[in-house]
Parts: sequence; C-alpha cells; structure tokens
Amino acid sequence: MDRPDLTDLRVLEGVQPDLGVRDLTHATAGFADKDDAKEVLAILQHRLADLQERLWAENERAVLVVLQGMDTAGKSGTMGRVFARVNPQGVKVAAFKAPSDVELDHDYLWRVHAVCPPRGTIGVFDRSHYEDVGIVRVNGWIDDGTVQQRYRQINDFERMLAENGTVIRKVFLDISPEQQRVELQERIDEPDKHWKFNTGDLEVRAQWHDYMRAYREALAATSTDWAPWYRIPGDRRWVSGVCVAQLLVDALEEMDPQPPPPDAELDGLEIPALDD
Repeated sequence: MDRPDLTDLRVLEGVQPDLGVRDLTHATAGFADKDDAKEVLAILQHRLADLQERLWAENERAVLVVLQGMDTAGKSGTMGRVFARVNPQGVKVAAFKAPSDVELDHDYLWRVHAVCPPRGTIGVFDRSHYEDVGIVRVNGWIDDGTVQQRYRQINDFERMLAENGTVIRKVFLDISPEQQRVELQERIDEPDKHWKFNTGDLEVRAQWHDYMRAYREALAATSTDWAPWYRIPGDRRWVSGVCVAQLLVDALEEMDPQPPPPDAELDGLEIPALDD
C-alpha cells in the first residue's frame, strides 16, 4: 500500500459525522496490518521533514494543525509519531488548558491568535478554540445562541488566517468509549502511568454522549473549504499516526513551498582558510 485512504475521513460541511462508533474507530484506513502502516509512516516522516525544510526556507506561508479529541484520544502520541524526523525549530506546539484570569479578560480567540504559527513553520494546537464550543457548551456556561455566534466567528477567524497564508487542517481523533475505558484503566493499573490519570477524566467520561453531540454539531458547522475537518480513527494508534502524517504531506505538497533562488553573488565565492 502506498498511502492511507483519507477519502471518507473528511467531514463535509453541514453533515454531522457519526463520532465515537467502534465500526469507524477500528477502521484501518486500508492497511493490511501494523507493519504495513509502519513502513508507510517511515516514508511519510522523511517526506514531511523535507517539505518542512522547504517551508522554513521559503518563509512566506505557515501550516496549522488543530488536534481535538476526548481524553486518551492520543494527541501527544500522534504528534510524536508524525514529527519524529522534523526539525523541532520548525514546529510550534501550543497546548490549551483552562484559560487564565488575563485570558478571560479578553475575547476567547485572543489567546489563540497569539500563538498561531509564524511564517515558515508548522503550528500544532493540542486542543484549541474548539474547547470554547465544546466543554463550555456541555457544561452550560454559554447558551445555544452564543454557540451559533461562535461558529460564525470561528469560521471568519480561520478564513482570515487562510487568506493571510496559513494552511489549516483540523483533526478530530475519534476513539470509541470502549477504547477510552481501556486506556484509562491502563493508566490506573500501571504505576508508571499514574501521572497521566486525573479523576476529572472520569467526570468528563460520564458526559461522553453530551460531548459527542457537541462535537458532531461543531465539526459540521466549521468544516469549510479553507479549514476542513478530518475524522481520524483513533482506537489504533498506528492508524491515526500515519493518517495525520499523510494529511500533512498532502497539504504541503499542494502548497509546494520553494526555497529562495540561488544568490548569484555567491558564485565562485571561496571561504578563506584561517591562519595557524
């Protein structure tokens, strides 16, 4: 197999995806097995490293990858697999926790815009502004009218970024509730993973169906031509990693970043030897 099949993973505008369903999240994206996926991932890692270097050298555009998903969906692990061979100077990661008092004194997109990737880099959002139509909605901190307003504002914000040279790809790492239970139990059963466990994760898990409803609507309302969503199977980490890598490689190959032309003044220039 040359590449994973992403055709059916793009979320269509206005169409709510069926999130959290095991039939979807156990999909293999066309791979025969884990070894098959590993071979393709290795090729994509090298290709991504080359394309990122060209993007850095061109220094005119940027790429933003938004990673969303429920707890244990594998956001950190996906980043590690996808960017294993990329120069870390060219990747900027922003993790969104609960907003600070200063951030709460501004509009909800203020802190997001501040960490968007500069030209020449790939930015990764570990969670994102979609928390502001996700967790805040599930907990009733904003009403439905505000949710609809934010969908419009988010689409406008992302359009502005795209029109100013940032290519956006949004990924929802879609795991099933059965797989989340396995992952959380592992964090309890294995002492070296206790640091990953938070009792708050169980409270969020109890709201699973509410989160699925919120995310289904948000993805349908904000999957646009300039900032599309992809629903990536997350139960099998070897599938999600290679799919996200392919998504990034496809985006960068479409961009076709070009380093600046050779400097004619350097023709024939020789570096002098230093005196002993």
